[in-house]
Amino acid sequence: MAFLNSVRFLAARLHRDRCLLLILAVAHGLALGQGGVALERQVKAAYLCKFAGFVEWPEGSFARSDSPLLIGVAGAEALAAELEQSMAGHAVNGHALQVRRLKRGEGPAGLHILFAGSALERNELQDLLAAARGQAILTISDAEEAQAMGSVIRFLVVDERLRFEVALKAAALSRLRISARMLAAAYKVRQVNS
Repeated sequence: MAFLNSVRFLAARLHRDRCLLLILAVAHGLALGQGGVALERQVKAAYLCKFAGFVEWPEGSFARSDSPLLIGVAGAEALAAELEQSMAGHAVNGHALQVRRLKRGEGPAGLHILFAGSALERNELQDLLAAARGQAILTISDAEEAQAMGSVIRFLVVDERLRFEVALKAAALSRLRISARMLAAAYKVRQVNS
């Protein structure tokens, strides 16, 4: 039994380190163009896992101290599949990470993180972000107009590298505290949504 627990611990550690290595590789030289869409999707999944550890949700955001941290994904089926695979068995601050695929028209209630993909139609994206506004949900998107619609984080590709921008006003409206370490890693930090 102790051997099995050791193997599980090592597997979890290797996976966690793999996520960090993916982020570091892209941030420090590995261009997305070399790995294509699959690499970009893997890096987004790794960022979503890491973001969970750098955000503080307000009291009452979790029903219990061991309630799962729910990441909802809309408009990005391949990313949802990547997240399910890469997050299996992982936890952040005692909360197991779980993925929920949102169906068209489904709201973000109960989520802690919402990824709204650029494949969503403009009005779907706007409705989803509006439904999340004011709730303690870290909203993330790769759509160009997402921050103007109230998203806290937006992924963008700069010089063939995946980066992210943070809108502090949107985070404040959601009552989320983002660590200084995460803000320091951001490509851009905006005081207001634009």
